[in-house]
Amino acid sequence: MPTLLDPEEKIAVQLDFPDNRLMIDMVGPNGAHLAQIEQLMGVQIVHRGNALVVHGEAAGEAERVLGALYARLEAGKDVTMGVIDGLIRLRSGSEDGARDGDQKEMFPGPALEIRTRKKTMEPRTEAQKAYTQALLDNELTFGIGPAGTGKTYVAVAVAVSKFITGEVDRIILTRPAVEAGEKLGFLPGTQDEKVDPYMQPLYDALNDFLPGKQLAKLREEKRVEIAPLAFMRGRTLSNAFVILDEAQNATTMQMKMFLTRLGQGSRMAITGDRSQVDLPRGVQSGLRDAEQILAGVEGISFNYFDATDVVRHPLVAKIITAYDAEDTRREARRAERE
Repeated sequence: MPTLLDPEEKIAVQLDFPDNRLMIDMVGPNGAHLAQIEQLMGVQIVHRGNALVVHGEAAGEAERVLGALYARLEAGKDVTMGVIDGLIRLRSGSEDGARDGDQKEMFPGPALEIRTRKKTMEPRTEAQKAYTQALLDNELTFGIGPAGTGKTYVAVAVAVSKFITGEVDRIILTRPAVEAGEKLGFLPGTQDEKVDPYMQPLYDALNDFLPGKQLAKLREEKRVEIAPLAFMRGRTLSNAFVILDEAQNATTMQMKMFLTRLGQGSRMAITGDRSQVDLPRGVQSGLRDAEQILAGVEGISFNYFDATDVVRHPLVAKIITAYDAEDTRREARRAERE
């Protein structure tokens, strides 16, 4: 139970944990987990046997994070750097946490978990949480935002989960094979070998959720397909979970073609980053058109991410923010000239 050490300023709290084995897992190797909490929350944590003393203005928030981590361990779940980052984001109202400064309860209801053959995926930001729920609830879901926010990863997790439970019979993953500096024809190998490098992020996500041998068998049986967007033309995709990745590189005609492939019993997820369009100059992105044309259509969910949702290295969020700021400055200068 936590003990308030400084009732006047409320800046120091002591927490006692009875199970030493769980305590060790919570602290992490060489105190890495405590160091991460200290860095992200601006507190100081002193480890004394089976107790932790937390100092700092955010001591109360850190107390709830530590309590949630211990509860995870008691429930047989793991604690990783990613889990800690997610708990702090979902708890905090800072730039690393929930939007609009909204203070959230650590666990306002049953935890949102997506179970697959290899691992359980849990949303790590409020935007990821809303996006995950949208994928579960809607037949057509858009995830739009910068790289590193988990748009494709979460969609693949939900697809695998629905495949395992029998809600869909197939998983189909596709993306436009748009070159960024190199032409497909210049790459060595067969057609499949030329296309594979463009599909690698999709392979990586699938490998996280399905055992290698099972994935290979499912691909051989065509129950899991990974193919360029052009290969979708003329097909009706029924009883499948279909994901279009890098949708910003689909043209308007390609986007319309893809969306009209939706068949009975199927779901679609479209992910993209409007800041990374590799289409030739003057060619309109189908993703941008879809946002404008389909806004307000019942049954379609649009979900947006920004730099605060980046779950890769912390520098990625800073890089995205810097580029966004520069884009804003350039737009302002262009407007002044006009």
